[in-house]
Amino acid sequence: MGKIFVVRTTTGRESQVMDKVIARTKQQGLDIYALLKPREVKGYFFVEAEEQDDVNRAIYRVQHAKGVLGEIKLEEIKKFLIPVAETIKINTGDIVEIIAGPFRGERARVKRVTKVKEEVVVELLEAAVPIPVTVKLDSVRLVKSEKEEEKA
Repeated sequence: MGKIFVVRTTTGRESQVMDKVIARTKQQGLDIYALLKPREVKGYFFVEAEEQDDVNRAIYRVQHAKGVLGEIKLEEIKKFLIPVAETIKINTGDIVEIIAGPFRGERARVKRVTKVKEEVVVELLEAAVPIPVTVKLDSVRLVKSEKEEEKA
């Protein structure tokens, strides 16, 4: 296993810089093994490489790359490597808004939640004929919980 280095970039351009680093690594045969860009970290990404010199050569004159801050320990970034299971707060009967895909902006009632596949089956509220539609869980936003309706 190599050492892990922190590369500073222009915020929002991390993926662009990483793509150029990957291309240069392949082109020049640098000893770079992995790149990591956690969602929670803005303006930085992590590079696993043999030596800092390889990372310096990979980002040399790459637009939006600001430099290598240095080496860090694996323990410091371990929290970004272990996936955190999010609790699913959407239940059958809830009203949701679809925020992605062809039905974006539509409201629907949840008919079934498949936690393993992270999918929900919904019926569109505005549709003339109720048709079940399966969408990814991250493509819906809770508008009104069925529990809230019972209280009202």
